[in-house]
Amino acid sequence: MNLAQGSNYKVAFRRRREGKTDYGARIKLVDLDKSRLVIRISNANVIAQIINVGDNGDETVVSAHSKELQKMGWLGGANNTGAAYLTAYLCGKKALAKGVEKAVLDIGLKHSIKGSKIFAAVKGANDAGLDVPFGESIVPEDDRISGEHIAEYANSLDESEIKKQFSKYLERGLQPADLPNHFEEIKNKIENV
Repeated sequence: MNLAQGSNYKVAFRRRREGKTDYGARIKLVDLDKSRLVIRISNANVIAQIINVGDNGDETVVSAHSKELQKMGWLGGANNTGAAYLTAYLCGKKALAKGVEKAVLDIGLKHSIKGSKIFAAVKGANDAGLDVPFGESIVPEDDRISGEHIAEYANSLDESEIKKQFSKYLERGLQPADLPNHFEEIKNKIENV
């Protein structure tokens, strides 16, 4: 006589069903017992955090948000490649001040794409002095991170095309040709904070 009843169907955890957590990847990261550099890029902002696993769940050690860059005077986009680099650079500086020297990358459900904003952020954290292992081949070029490609493109346009293409930059008071210099200026502000 068979006493088992019901189906063999197993309902996935709620956060997996909602597309928020990859539990297989998370278990691998938690088992490492190291700090995690968590990079999250939304449609509007970049968030970089150093997170440790605690007895009662994750504990955020330090956090940096691209809105902090805007408070420092950043006039570029809040979720572009340069903002991702600078946000993680700021997070790396904060982490070093708290005594965190090493971390592993946690990109969540994002796909690992060569030259993406996530890897610009990893380079930013490493340039700040935080040791996060990564391969040099996956990081975007320095001119892409600093916005030199945008400045070159803007220099190839006439005045009306610049107003059309870069209206948000102009509203914030930044000429697109000045983006690389502005990037270095904000990076120096972070360095001196």
